[in-house]
Amino acid sequence: MKRKKIVALVPMRHHSQRVPGKNYRMLQGKPLYQHILDTLLQVPEIDQIVVDTDSPVIIEGVHEHYSQIKVLERPQELQADNISMNEILLYDTAQVNADLYLQTHSTNPLLKAATLSSAIQVLDSAFPGYDSLFSVTRLQTRLYDELGRAINHNPAVLIQTQDLPPVYEENSCIYLFTRENLVQRRHRIGERPLLFEIDPDEAWDIDEEVDFKLVELLLKTQS
Repeated sequence: MKRKKIVALVPMRHHSQRVPGKNYRMLQGKPLYQHILDTLLQVPEIDQIVVDTDSPVIIEGVHEHYSQIKVLERPQELQADNISMNEILLYDTAQVNADLYLQTHSTNPLLKAATLSSAIQVLDSAFPGYDSLFSVTRLQTRLYDELGRAINHNPAVLIQTQDLPPVYEENSCIYLFTRENLVQRRHRIGERPLLFEIDPDEAWDIDEEVDFKLVELLLKTQS
């Protein structure tokens, strides 16, 4: 890809349904959202970082501590919990021009700068054969659908889980896409996506209270 500009997008709501005040809750001495912003600032391939939010707490904090980061105040019509992330990204990419967008979340505080750099480089070398990239976690476990039917194995043949063919979970840590694909498909994943496997230790997404506690413990072991 003959890129000119890469913009990182970090959408953050003020309201959180499961973990109150999640995005600005303190984690290891600083608000949660600052962890991913500090990581993104270490990625040399990223030209600009943009925070999309409706949170006065986050807006004030970004203005105070990150003068180099652009803030987009989310419009009222995009603030409801049932608004698709793809609709928010369509708005964001219309406000800030780039050749390639990287989207991640404040709820991925264990994600490493080197991993983000690697993802950009992998798509860069594979484009246009692959038109987008999203991060995944490898799963090698016995899976069933809601009717109890085996998905990825034969229950009559008991083999070790490490020998099962892997399946991959979309872990919501990294998305790389162009605005052209986003507009055409109304989705950040294109027609020919590249699955980018990352270490499960980096893929923790804080969605429940227990996730916050586990990530806090993991960060303490790293310090």
